[in-house]
Amino acid sequence: MNRLTFGFSPCPNDTFAFHALVHGLVPSPRPIEPVLLDIEELNRQAHTGALALTKLSVGAMAAVGSRYRLLRSGAALGNGVGPLVVARSPRTLDEVARGRLAIPGRETTAYRLLRLAAPPLQDVHELRYDRILRAVADGDMDAGLIIHESRFTYADHGLVRIMDLGDWWERATSLPVPLAGITVREDIDPALAQEMEQAIRASVQYAFDHPEASADYVRAHAQEMSDEVCAQHIALYVNRFSLDIGELGAQAIARLVAQDGTA
Repeated sequence: MNRLTFGFSPCPNDTFAFHALVHGLVPSPRPIEPVLLDIEELNRQAHTGALALTKLSVGAMAAVGSRYRLLRSGAALGNGVGPLVVARSPRTLDEVARGRLAIPGRETTAYRLLRLAAPPLQDVHELRYDRILRAVADGDMDAGLIIHESRFTYADHGLVRIMDLGDWWERATSLPVPLAGITVREDIDPALAQEMEQAIRASVQYAFDHPEASADYVRAHAQEMSDEVCAQHIALYVNRFSLDIGELGAQAIARLVAQDGTA
């Protein structure tokens, strides 16, 4: 039986949520070939349709267009999950916008939210998300836009929070923060896509029901993270919206995809 490629990140929330699917612990219509890549690399690959199933930043969905369709399960969204802007010392968002700013990718949801919330950005540098804290702490960058587990560790680098973009979005829209969703390539048969959505939902439910089952898999892809940070990461990003985005999640995703300048 032909395998389906499935792109997701090596971050603890994804390896936790999709462990059961990858390892055949839940029913699936096709075997899965996992492709673990940084979210911005997954965003780039989506433009060419390289993967049958892929995690995709909500910030990239408008540019990818109809090449992929959103599934209702496996998403990363919720309350209190937004990206942060950090620096070595307190400053205004106007000052951040005028300085050297490190971002985790131009198609990330984080960057889309920042462009909505901030004045025009003047000196933007793309870095892999896990290199941003060090670049800011060392003075190579004046500020950084951080995602994933960096929200739990920025203070360890002597940095301070300038803005919580998730909090800004939630106050502006009364909607959860839509970070990313699992999408299926448009040429995949709709019946198969629906079965895969069910398999992904089953994998997330298995993770909730058997939280220790994925421990070795999570640890293998998060070797530089402490167990405490891994646990915080999973608890924050894998939630009820991961099972099904629901009406609120669908509204949040549609709202952000449609944004052209204001929330």
